[in-house]
Amino acid sequence: MNKDILNVLACPVCKGDLILEEEQIEEGKILSGYLVCQVCKERYPVIDGIPNLLPPDLR
Repeated sequence: MNKDILNVLACPVCKGDLILEEEQIEEGKILSGYLVCQVCKERYPVIDGIPNLLPPDLR
């Protein structure tokens, strides 16, 4: 996942902006970490470079 995609992503629960808590970066790509909503504080995992933006009750 590239950091550039954060400009177009929004929290699926409240539509708030997401910030990245990165854990592993390789060759400029985020491989793991969390996307955190600045409004409702919901956390969405990034696993193997893929953000899981399903609402919590559907994960």
